[in-house]
Amino acid sequence: MTDTNITTNERSQTGTVISNKMDKTAVVRIDRKVSHPLYGKFMKRSSKFHIHDENNECSVGDTVMIKECKPFSKTKSWSLIKIVS
Repeated sequence: MTDTNITTNERSQTGTVISNKMDKTAVVRIDRKVSHPLYGKFMKRSSKFHIHDENNECSVGDTVMIKECKPFSKTKSWSLIKIVS
């Protein structure tokens, strides 16, 4: 795992691991609910992020906390803070 200290200007999110087939990389899905602009009904929206997992600790289905960091590659600019459950 990487540094567990989070400063106030770093974004952090909590999500679910949906893939860990790559070396030192996992894919995390972050779900959120947004209100429809006209009808007001809440809808589910999700985003997928590639995260840096140095020791390949994540497994599919884990809930993890991630933080934004410098880009590791074209698609990977988030890193693992800790595994929540």
